[in-house]
Amino acid sequence: MKTICLYFEIHQITHLRRYRFFDIGTDHYYYDDYENERSITDIAERSYMPALETIHNMIKTHGDYFKVAFSLSGVGMEQLEMYTPQVLEKLQELNETGQVEFLAEPYSHGLSSLANEETFAADVKKQADKIQEYFGKRPTVLRNSSLIYSDDIGAQAARMGFKGMLTEGAKHVLGWKSPHYVYHCCMAPDLKLLLRDVELSDDLSLRFNNSDWSEYPLFADTYVNKIANLPEGEQVINIFMELSALGIAQPLSSGILGFLEAIPACAKAKGITFATPTEIFMKTKSIGEITVPDTLSWVDEERDCSCWLGNAMQHEAFTKLYSVADRIRIADDPRINQDWDYLQASNNFRFMTTKPSNVGLNRGIYSGPFDAFTNYMNILGDFITRVNHLYPLDIENDELDKLLTTIRNQGDEIEMKDKEITRLKAKLEKLQAAEAATEKKAPAKKKAAPKKAAAKPAAKAAEKKEEKK
Repeated sequence: MKTICLYFEIHQITHLRRYRFFDIGTDHYYYDDYENERSITDIAERSYMPALETIHNMIKTHGDYFKVAFSLSGVGMEQLEMYTPQVLEKLQELNETGQVEFLAEPYSHGLSSLANEETFAADVKKQADKIQEYFGKRPTVLRNSSLIYSDDIGAQAARMGFKGMLTEGAKHVLGWKSPHYVYHCCMAPDLKLLLRDVELSDDLSLRFNNSDWSEYPLFADTYVNKIANLPEGEQVINIFMELSALGIAQPLSSGILGFLEAIPACAKAKGITFATPTEIFMKTKSIGEITVPDTLSWVDEERDCSCWLGNAMQHEAFTKLYSVADRIRIADDPRINQDWDYLQASNNFRFMTTKPSNVGLNRGIYSGPFDAFTNYMNILGDFITRVNHLYPLDIENDELDKLLTTIRNQGDEIEMKDKEITRLKAKLEKLQAAEAATEKKAPAKKKAAPKKAAAKPAAKAAEKKEEKK
């Protein structure tokens, strides 16, 4: 039986303001609040709210049959909290249906997995904490920024305790293999992988409204027939995209939401089911390993990291940013940490790209890649000065290493104590339950008659009277 795994990403760019060289050292606020509010409000109105309402209606209509997964970046959630909290409220409503899974991803939606293992782990943990706070359940499946993946990243994800990851079904990685199976990481066999079906996903997110496309107009039954006609053994069809594709990349006037709403009925008629990533990992065995020595992603035709790290400017900005990663963990300053999250976001490096792309790139305030690089480096210069002020550069590397070791050991100790507390709580609950059961089974004790209890003092009083006589 074929199963569709439908997944949507929710992330919002934090727009930087025009920051001049002469602002360095005098102004430590880097963000364009007006543009941030305008853009997230617009996307929520034209995409997020109508799309989520449609998905909610699909769950109401189809009950347990229809399921969907989401991942939300931490910085995106912060923008939703500030400007459009109704989106988070709607997601909480969807969560209450029990038909939705929320995945882990880096809080910053950044590239920490390519730079610093401990920063990446902290980035993911911070987002998982926020997801648990909002939706009451900790994610067990990881989705890295833009589906970035390699063998090393997979091995780290396994060490972090994840059951599986989502990544791109890139042709240069798969070769003759199909993306319609469950695979596993070659360096960590316990970590299962779901690979995005590039064609079926891009049919909706990129081509749906293109009147020059050979399959235009695309109807739900045609789309589902394409899935049903896949070879019999190909059972898992992974359709992954940004939620903003529904309403922004593909405008609502295109009928994209009506198309989406019709898919479950068409799929049901063909005996096709829906499942979340965790459900698939629990029910389906891996058919083999996937080897990814070089990093891949879902961006551009190359499906690699060249859109973020493809030129000297990007490498310079990336290296300089992560050169202070260890010092930031030691300083642990709330304002610094917030700026760190926003400056890590991958779009900051994407704006510096010089490579052509079939997907339009809106650089916002920047006239070109060099302008984006200059503005970012001005901000980064001020940011690093602030970091070094909190934790000066003249501290010896040996002392830095000792502090980092202490922090790691403290983190491990806290984690062990948390596990011990959880274990003891479970043991206490068992003991309390057993005690309650014993009390229920034990026969009730007879209470002494109140008259007899009162008779003793009366008898003593009579004896005292006789003695007086």
